[in-house]
Amino acid sequence: QLQIVESGGGIVPPGGSLRLSCAASGIIPNTYIMGWYRQAPGKQRELVASITAGGTTNYADSVKGRFTISRDDAKNTVFLQLNSLKPEDTAVYYCNANSAYYSGRFLYNWGQGTRVTVSS
Repeated sequence: QLQIVESGGGIVPPGGSLRLSCAASGIIPNTYIMGWYRQAPGKQRELVASITAGGTTNYADSVKGRFTISRDDAKNTVFLQLNSLKPEDTAVYYCNANSAYYSGRFLYNWGQGTRVTVSS
């Protein structure tokens, strides 16, 4: 029943931009924080941006000032605007809802993600 679908990835040159979308099924409880994660080849999945039900955002230092997370509650969708892309941003990007109170608890199974490739 609960599922999440990421889209919007692609191949872009350095300095380019992409807008990723995360469409979630069901109503996400206010106690869960939506986040975008990425996993590069040979590396662990890392949190890059998050947004609470109240709109509070946080970013990894590596993307701060370049990426912007937002949400459209009416459409049950979360977005990630990626600007000034660098080759090191190349990764598969995922989204999920993480419990604010229970460490490690995610609302959805991990989806397929959407691939971002930054290359000349």
